[in-house]
Amino acid sequence: MSGLSDRLRFAREQAGLSQAQVAKMIDVHRPTISEIEAGRRRVTAEEMPEFARIYDVSISWLSGLDQNDGIGDDRVRLAARELAKLKPADLDRIVRLLTTMRKSKAPKR
Repeated sequence: MSGLSDRLRFAREQAGLSQAQVAKMIDVHRPTISEIEAGRRRVTAEEMPEFARIYDVSISWLSGLDQNDGIGDDRVRLAARELAKLKPADLDRIVRLLTTMRKSKAPKR
């Protein structure tokens, strides 16, 4: 994930919100969110903490200042939202898949 606009779009989608819903939450017009996510409008200093609050991520992750480039807690929290929506059987399948992936990356002896 590269820029702020990409991170904002990703976080909004992971939060399950539409551009219209976010626009209403921060009291702007929907096209404003579209322009921000397209990288054609800058995010104001007042808007940045609002986006972080709404999407439940840190400002440092949104701005790309995170040392681990978003692979840390915020990214895990976004993935956890999606996992929480799954049926138990589907969640079990995902856990098995992750376990298999981890084992396949283990160094061979």
